[in-house]
Amino acid sequence: MTDHATTKQRLIAQRLEVARSVVADAAALAMAMRPPPGGPIGTTKGMQDYVTEADTAVESLVSRRLEALFPEDGFMGEEGGRQRQGGLTWVIDPIDGTSNFARGRERWCVSLGLMDGDIPVAGVINAPALDEVYTAQRGVGAWLNGKPIKASPVTDTASAMVEMGWSNKVSPETYASRAKAFLELGIAPRTGACGALALADVASGRCDGYLEIAINLWDVAAALVLLHESGARVSPFLRDGGLTGAAPILATAPGVAGPIAGAAGMKLL
Repeated sequence: MTDHATTKQRLIAQRLEVARSVVADAAALAMAMRPPPGGPIGTTKGMQDYVTEADTAVESLVSRRLEALFPEDGFMGEEGGRQRQGGLTWVIDPIDGTSNFARGRERWCVSLGLMDGDIPVAGVINAPALDEVYTAQRGVGAWLNGKPIKASPVTDTASAMVEMGWSNKVSPETYASRAKAFLELGIAPRTGACGALALADVASGRCDGYLEIAINLWDVAAALVLLHESGARVSPFLRDGGLTGAAPILATAPGVAGPIAGAAGMKLL
C-alpha cells in the first residue's frame, strides 16, 4: 500500500470512529422521539412513504456535527439537509424504515455512509431499538456489535431466505412477477420495510438475498461497504444510476447468487 493510500485509510478510519459516536447520539435522539405503538404518526411524501419530525431532527443533528468536525467534507441527506459534495461525502438516511418507526415498531435504523468520490468507503448502521450497530471500512472489514460478519454459506435456494423491498415507483405487476420467480425456486419472499437493515442482514448471513427495484443512495451507502467486506455479491447499483436517483439493487449470498440473480432479472458485479 502506498503512503497516500495508507494516509487515506487512516483518515477514513478516524472518520468512522467519529461517525460511530455521532450516529449513537442521533440514534438516542430518535429513540427519545419514537412514537408509542399504534397508528402511524407523521406525514407522507407519497404512498407508504412516511416522514416524521424525528427524520428532520436526526438529519439536522448529524449534519451540524459533521460540518463542525469536517467542514471540508460533502454531505447528502434524505430530508434535503446540507447538499454539498466533496472528495469525501457523507450520505445519511436519518431514519430508514420510517413506516416502522412511525408505528412504534423496532425495525428501523440511522444509516450513515461515507463516499470517496463514487466509492463507498465506510459506514455505520445503528438500530437502537434492536441494540445493534453495524460498522464497516472498505479494505478493513465489517462488524456487528464489534464482531466480524460474513455472508451466508447457503448454496441451496430451497433453504434460502430472500427479502424484497417495496417501492411506490414499481408497479404491482413487476413486484409480483419477481416474487413469483423466487417462489418457483423454493424461496418464500418476505419484507421488513427497512432497506438498510435488509442489506445488513445479507452481509451478516441472516438473510441470503435482498431485492429492491427502486432505492436511493442514502438507503444503501453504508450497507454497500458492509456487503463488500462480508463477501456478498451485489448488483452494480452505482453504475446503474444510484449516484443520481433511484436504482435497483440486489445483494445475495455468493452460493446462491446465480439463481437469485436470474429470478430477479438482475446482473451482479
